[in-house]
Amino acid sequence: MMSLAFRLVPLAFCLFFLPNAVLAQAEDACGEFGGSVWLSTKVVYGRVKLVGIENSRRPPKVSVTLMNAARMAASTTLDGSGNYCFQDVDGSGSSLVVEVEGREVAREVLPSIGSKQFKQDFSIDLTSLSSTRRPGVISAKFQYPRTSENQKLFEDAEAALDASDSKKAEELFKKLVAADPKDYIAWAKLGGVYFDKKDLSNAEKALQQAVELRKDLSPAMVNLGRVYLMQQKVDAAIDILKKSIEADPASARSFQLLGEAYLVARKGSLAVGVLNEAIRLDPVGMAECHLLMATLYDRAGAPSYASREYKLFLAKVPNHPDAKKFSKYIKDHPPEETEN
Repeated sequence: MMSLAFRLVPLAFCLFFLPNAVLAQAEDACGEFGGSVWLSTKVVYGRVKLVGIENSRRPPKVSVTLMNAARMAASTTLDGSGNYCFQDVDGSGSSLVVEVEGREVAREVLPSIGSKQFKQDFSIDLTSLSSTRRPGVISAKFQYPRTSENQKLFEDAEAALDASDSKKAEELFKKLVAADPKDYIAWAKLGGVYFDKKDLSNAEKALQQAVELRKDLSPAMVNLGRVYLMQQKVDAAIDILKKSIEADPASARSFQLLGEAYLVARKGSLAVGVLNEAIRLDPVGMAECHLLMATLYDRAGAPSYASREYKLFLAKVPNHPDAKKFSKYIKDHPPEETEN
């Protein structure tokens, strides 16, 4: 008869090596960010894989944001490895949002109970995003006259942005607004640079200056709304995003962000209306709004409505990495069929 000690060996093997295998994965993803990951460490980590990057003129700017019930816990801009890691942050029930060049392209809600450590990978197909203009880009309808010297500064700063040299771009835009404090486009661009480096305080100041100088500068309002949301200034976000929609009623991104702000403010009925308008304006580009509403309905105890949103989403994005999971949800909860 097998001894108790001998029978416990496989169990001890699993208890020792399986956690360490998981820890090894966490260390691989988190090692470049410093610190160590232990079994007791709260951590959310993973990798964003970009498909079709070989066709890109330059590597796109990718960020991952972890949002909890208080809206934002942490955010990071990825480097070439594609790894992200949020340590000492409780990820239970939080949402992970991936943005490429300022546009939300993926969202995942983490389990509310269970592990202190969460691993979530993403696969983003860049070819499906290539035709979409980056949110916050200043339209050609906004023109600002500059001296030849200032125009050269502006063009050099834009070239630095294209080369992903944010430090140089920041220096040049700061020099430009010092030379001409009324250049609202330069203020908006500087605000975008600050936003990308997560300097939210300076981003807010620069974007507020841009909007003060040009009341209908909707791209700056959109980015200011994003800053307010990340600062948990929900009422301010709702106010500026409403103004953005008044300035540009065709801005699907403004409607999407306003919908998110309403969700944070626990105003679900208002959120559904503006999220559906975002989808109407840009059915494919704003397909992620279906996932927002699916999460809303699921948490509200209306799975048939959530299932309907998943079904609508999959009709537009059939190759989403979580397509099987969404399909299973649809099968388990037959959708409520109503007019969209």
